[in-house]
Amino acid sequence: MIDEGYKKLEVYQMAHRLAVEVHQISLGLPKHEMYEQGSQIRRSSKSVSAQIVEGYCLRKHKNEFLLYLNRAYASAGERIEHLELLFETKSLTDEVLYLRIRNDYEQSCGKLFRFIQAVNEGHEPPRYLKEDGPTYAA
Repeated sequence: MIDEGYKKLEVYQMAHRLAVEVHQISLGLPKHEMYEQGSQIRRSSKSVSAQIVEGYCLRKHKNEFLLYLNRAYASAGERIEHLELLFETKSLTDEVLYLRIRNDYEQSCGKLFRFIQAVNEGHEPPRYLKEDGPTYAA
C-alpha cells in the first residue's frame, strides 16, 4: 500500500488543484490548439503534482527526493511559458482568468522552491520499525 502522506503537502494540493483547473480550461481552447499548446499545458501541469508524488515516495533518499522536486519545479516553469503563449497568441482570451492562473502558478512555484530549500537543509529520512534479533534461517 502506498503512503499517501503527500496529499497533506500544500505544494502537492496546489499543484493538483491547478492541474485539474487547467485541464478544464484547456478543453475550451480553439480546436487548432487542442493538440498543440493545449496538450502541452495539460502535460506540464499534471507533471508537477506527479513529480511531487514520485519524489515523496522516494523521500527516504534525499537526492532522489530532491531530483523529483526539482523536476516538478522545472515543469512548473514550463507551464507558465505555455500559459503565456496561449494568452499572447490569443488562444486564451480571458485576461482575468489568465492573470489569476498566472498568479496561482507563480505562488505555486514560490512554495515549491521554498519546499525544495527546506528539504535540502533539513531532510530526515522517514523512520521505520526495524526488528532486532537473529536472522531467520530455514
